[in-house]
Amino acid sequence: MSQMAAGSADDPFHVGERRFQSRLLVGTGKYRDLEQTREAIEGSGAEIVTVAIRRTNIGQNPDEPNLLDVVPPDRYTLLPNTAGCYSAEDAVRTCRLARELLDGHNLVKLEVLGDEKTLYPDVFETVKAAETLVNDGFEVMVYTTDDPLLAKRLEDIGCRAIMPLAAPIGSGLGIQNRYNIREIVENASVPVLVDAGVGTASDAAIAMELGCDGVLMNTAIAAADDPVRMARAMRHAIVAGREAWRAGRMPARRYASASSPETGLFFAGS
Repeated sequence: MSQMAAGSADDPFHVGERRFQSRLLVGTGKYRDLEQTREAIEGSGAEIVTVAIRRTNIGQNPDEPNLLDVVPPDRYTLLPNTAGCYSAEDAVRTCRLARELLDGHNLVKLEVLGDEKTLYPDVFETVKAAETLVNDGFEVMVYTTDDPLLAKRLEDIGCRAIMPLAAPIGSGLGIQNRYNIREIVENASVPVLVDAGVGTASDAAIAMELGCDGVLMNTAIAAADDPVRMARAMRHAIVAGREAWRAGRMPARRYASASSPETGLFFAGS
């Protein structure tokens, strides 16, 4: 594995026509400062970095530190997101602003929230915004609930990746409904990435073992006591989980099964 990428060279990850080696996507919020942001992202090996357009300076304000100084677009694929939007109209407007600021960049992460307490997606507004953005030429990676029927609807609209939550944003609770995540994965023909709720490396590994194509996280890294070390742990967890899924795990059994053969045994003489 490359020191920079959380993935395997013989197992690339695709979003539309875009090809990536790393299956770990990271955010840029909640870090102590831009230097810690830079170090953690480098440690993660991520190639896709999501940016909250409504909350982050990427050139809108020349008097404030610019995130692009530590996350340069010639090194990373930026994924503008609509965090903080509570209506389809606001989300669409934010994506169009991102496209203008980033010289025509059309890969975006759509999220339309329902309330400030749970930060759960408003699925009705999400569908509405997705339809508008796809028709407007955007490549949409969409944050949604873990509802398999809704996931399929968003894929049918034309979204390039489905991103069901594992648990509420920033909760660190891990995957709460493995059945639904697996159902989404098994019925999707576009990438499925767990987004929100990851707390530690084992959560990321479980997501990959369920067959997910990747994981997006922010708080799990940024809120750790040592964000840079946690970023490295997440990089390894993504690789381990993906390799375990590709290898095919043993069947789970209720009872013991001897690991040594029971025939051809050698016995000491009496």
